Amino acid sequence: MHRLSRKIGAMEPTTPPATSAAGFRMKRWQIVALSILALIVIFFLIFDWNWFRRPLEKYVSDKTQREFTISHLDVDIGWTPTIKLKDVYFANADWSKSGDPMAKIGSLEFSVSLRDMWEGKIFVPRAAMSQADLVLEKGEGDKRNWVLQKPEDQQKSSTFRISSISVDKGRLRYFDHAQPFEVDIQASTFAPTATVKVTEAKAKADNTQYTTRYSFKGKFHEAGFSGDALTGDVLSFKDSNIPFPIKGNLIAGTTRASVVGTIADVAAITAIDVQLDISGKTLANLYPFLLLPLPASPPYEFHGRLIQKGNRYGIDDLRGVIGSTDIAGTAAYVQQLPRPLLTGKLHSKLLNIADLGPLIGLETKDTKSTPTGTGTTAKPVQSETATRERAQAKERATGGNKILPTGTTAAKGSGVLPSGKFEGGRLKAIDAEVSYSAASLKAPSALPVESMKFSFSLHDAVARLTPLEFGFAGGRIVSDITIDARQEKTLRSEFNVDFRNIKVAKLFPTMPNIAKGVGELGAQIRLKGTGNSIADAAANADGSVSAAIANGRISNLIDAIAGLNGGKALGLLITGDKDIAVNCGGAYFGVKDGIGTSQLFVIDTEQTRVDGSGTFSLRDERFDMNVVPRPKKPGILSLRTPVHLYGSFRHPEFGLDKGQIALRAAATVGLALINPLTALLPLIETGGGKETDCRALLAPVQGAQLQAKSKATAAPKGSAPAPVSRNTKDPQAAASAPVAPAAPVRSASGAASSRPTGAASSAKAAAR
Repeated sequence: MHRLSRKIGAMEPTTPPATSAAGFRMKRWQIVALSILALIVIFFLIFDWNWFRRPLEKYVSDKTQREFTISHLDVDIGWTPTIKLKDVYFANADWSKSGDPMAKIGSLEFSVSLRDMWEGKIFVPRAAMSQADLVLEKGEGDKRNWVLQKPEDQQKSSTFRISSISVDKGRLRYFDHAQPFEVDIQASTFAPTATVKVTEAKAKADNTQYTTRYSFKGKFHEAGFSGDALTGDVLSFKDSNIPFPIKGNLIAGTTRASVVGTIADVAAITAIDVQLDISGKTLANLYPFLLLPLPASPPYEFHGRLIQKGNRYGIDDLRGVIGSTDIAGTAAYVQQLPRPLLTGKLHSKLLNIADLGPLIGLETKDTKSTPTGTGTTAKPVQSETATRERAQAKERATGGNKILPTGTTAAKGSGVLPSGKFEGGRLKAIDAEVSYSAASLKAPSALPVESMKFSFSLHDAVARLTPLEFGFAGGRIVSDITIDARQEKTLRSEFNVDFRNIKVAKLFPTMPNIAKGVGELGAQIRLKGTGNSIADAAANADGSVSAAIANGRISNLIDAIAGLNGGKALGLLITGDKDIAVNCGGAYFGVKDGIGTSQLFVIDTEQTRVDGSGTFSLRDERFDMNVVPRPKKPGILSLRTPVHLYGSFRHPEFGLDKGQIALRAAATVGLALINPLTALLPLIETGGGKETDCRALLAPVQGAQLQAKSKATAAPKGSAPAPVSRNTKDPQAAASAPVAPAAPVRSASGAASSRPTGAASSAKAAAR
């Protein structure tokens, strides 16, 4: 029995472990879950997304109040799904002037980041399109046809962002009707292997080579420009900081520019690293493209590596030429508020002084008769000229508050003072800190200029050149010049100029007899005026002009000629010339409303004293002076007559007092009838000139005397020298003071005009 029971027990079924049943139920759950997921995937794979096409069209049209249609809609599911549209049509804003829809696109694909959508943002990593025709317009005020939000929402931060974009066979037209400005850009891929990558949003970009060509043309204020560029497959669009390669060329009238390198984000550039080469007829024409108020200049050419870091655009290896002057150094443009800042440290090995002309409004052979020049014969053969003229007229009409591309206007006929116009709006548009130096200068032989350097600052529409320094005739000309553009229409200028330690021997290199002299010359110019050119400001300037000489010696022959002493000059020609001391020399002119009146003019040597009086006009650029030589020693064959100096600044003339010469001639003839020997009596100089108290006489030009010996490098101060104090007890000093009325100032036509130049008004003018 026991054995039978064991067999029966062995035949009873065994209970399976609990874990086995549980495992079976888990596999069923997995199968169900996978089945559901598979059904969802299959559903989306076979689902016709065009079912959403009509609702989508209606939603967009209602939301934007513009017609929106598509012919096909598809979606590739993933963590970054891709949306595909065909035959996209989106109408333009009702205020558009183009007459075309905002967008017509044959094929449009773009991917969307789901992670950003959870945060309430729409981020498009990449958009790809082909057969695209886009029109972007900016109207009056702040109208933009691509802004679709309601006005109350436009100030909020953007929730829509595109990282990169690629285009094949596309066209973009942009119009800014307020400027006016327009550009037409066309794009196409020329590498067959790249076409698929360009038109598919999921394709991996290849920016290691150029695959896409962009050509463009446009106008800015009727000034045309055009160019082309090569890039890689994809352009980074905004906020990606991903660089793409670029190689491009720009032509704008006489301006040529080319770049090779990389740029990141075309919609709002975040990085630039390109080799830049640019050339043109004048720097002023760069304004529409760089928005920098650069001055007019001779033809130029620049090269350098342009790098953007943050808000700084810098060229640290700038090199090139302006005219025939070499330029090298660093330059940077910093985008900041309330105004951008331009900085630069530039230097030249050799500066051609003629290249400075257009910068201050003077005509040169390179700017004469050119579309961008300052000459009176400039021909408007290109639209650049009309562009600047319209811009200048617009700025004048608006009080100079607009930022405009301006150069200079025609130089005044035969004047010496530059008359090129400076537009105040350019100085209001930007701040600047620029320094420049030239090791040597190329100048006409008659102009002993040796070197140059300056520091230029522009802040809040006030420009200063301090110091502006020239190496000149062994000494220096140091200036502090201020131009204030804060007024509505007219610039205010202040000129403080010191001539320091100028060597007389080097002052007249083309005049050997004068060049034999020694000594140092000093001078001070203190003028304030209003006007939009140097000539205009000088025409109404107030202030003073003074000069003095120290440690001087001149040719005795020159002294004899200056004293009209024929006998002495004849003797020196026979026995030989020698130097004599210049005891002192000085001149002081008070300036009021552009008219300078002499309050002191004297040169005293060992043997002669020369006194003078007269006036000059900065308005007419003419002068009229009477100079009276007074020999200190007896002599024969002396004319003893005043010398009349007159004419224009450009064409000075001189003559002798015909009345006194006639009297002496009549006396000589009359005495010759009595006795031939007595005919010489009117030509005998008795030597009535007295020794001069130089210290007392030159007190009014003490500042100029100090400059004659000064080797200081600091910029001059603005205070003017004190006016002349007449010393009526000293007949020599009294003789040097001006008389009323002074010699007339001749107009440009040559006619004399009387101007009151009494001592009281002169002293008052000098004090101003």
